[in-house]
Amino acid sequence: MTASTSGRRLDPAQITIRDVEDGDLPAVQAIYAGHVLNGLASFEETPPDLAEMRRRYAAIRSGGYPYRAAILGGALKGYAYAAAYRARPAYRNTVEDSIYVAPEAVGRGIGRLLLADLIDRCTERDFRQIVAIIGDSANRPSIDLHAKLGFRNIGTLQSCGFKFGRWVDSVIMQRDLGAGDRTLPSRP
Repeated sequence: MTASTSGRRLDPAQITIRDVEDGDLPAVQAIYAGHVLNGLASFEETPPDLAEMRRRYAAIRSGGYPYRAAILGGALKGYAYAAAYRARPAYRNTVEDSIYVAPEAVGRGIGRLLLADLIDRCTERDFRQIVAIIGDSANRPSIDLHAKLGFRNIGTLQSCGFKFGRWVDSVIMQRDLGAGDRTLPSRP
């Protein structure tokens, strides 16, 4: 995330959060491509094409995970989804979040609304932990956003990526969902 040019927070009533639909995927792909080409939130270096984004979307949705859109003025301005943290069965109660906001909407509260909604959706599905893997330890807006919504800093993988001619860290943050580890999960 980077600072917005206007800096004005939006009134949350102006933003609709809903499931991403197939027709939203060109906008999702465009937002993600911008982050791939210009930022460190993703360690991909070449933006996936629309067909690949459709494949990823279908895999996430078929797994029963939430994939949400932020709509402002009829246009998709951000999206967030949760996916399996890891593929092995013992991780089935833990998800990883991903949030991407259009450049003109960064810093206006859309990321916060998307993350809060995603936490609610994952809690409803009885996941017990949510993990954020944040690209770049200098990414204070994302780190601060996650902290404000109850994530704790677990650690930093130093210099684990190399992008834009420099080494990049990954910050790991985690938050309990629902009862967390205080009770047995519904998917033992």
